[in-house]
Amino acid sequence: MKIAPHLHRIGNDVVAAYLIDTDEGVTVIDAGLPGHWRELRAELKAMGRTLDDVRGLVLTHGDGDHIGFAERLRRDHGVPVFVHAADAERARTGDKPATAMGPKRLGPLLRFASYAMRKGGWRTTYLTEVSEVADGDVLDLPGAPRIVGMPGHSPGSVAIHVPLAQAVFVGDALTTRHVLTGRTGLGPAPFTDDPAQALDSLGRLAGLDATWVLPGHGAPWRGDLAAVEQDARRAADSA
Repeated sequence: MKIAPHLHRIGNDVVAAYLIDTDEGVTVIDAGLPGHWRELRAELKAMGRTLDDVRGLVLTHGDGDHIGFAERLRRDHGVPVFVHAADAERARTGDKPATAMGPKRLGPLLRFASYAMRKGGWRTTYLTEVSEVADGDVLDLPGAPRIVGMPGHSPGSVAIHVPLAQAVFVGDALTTRHVLTGRTGLGPAPFTDDPAQALDSLGRLAGLDATWVLPGHGAPWRGDLAAVEQDARRAADSA
């Protein structure tokens, strides 16, 4: 689905990944679930592109519902996969601390679990090789994505800022659709390692030159990034 010039999404409001389309080629942001592979190929075709046009895949963090087709793209098509150094081991092994589930409702929880199962979430293939990045890095990829450290959800969670598209991809640094409660609007994501740190990190979005916020779960959001942290804290207080 085309969202705006240079911006495409695959998946849906339950789990999403994104494509940045430029004259120099395509950058993929996150890799959703394994079953999103077919949607990746279909979206590229609709864009007049192929897998040969993909220059790199950048992960917002190393969780299983964001690395779905990453190893396949790397292994079979030679596409480098970039992840923050602090989440490199997570992306390679799936090792992560146990976190409290927090508030939940049966309907949204079952919808999330059912969708993940249909998209092969039970058969995650972790990365064999990754290219490590750090806060402030500007990658030599289409759209010149810049890494913005957003620790909290995981130690290596990042936002990916693409000025060309007026967009920032936030992974699970925040959500616009809570997968366990169904709540919509800006708010903290569940399964977060350090919720307080994650909220503090949202202040880093305020100065970015962007109007689009693209989460891993939920609808794209458009507005003033200076309001994001306050809105997320309000949602956290009312949970």
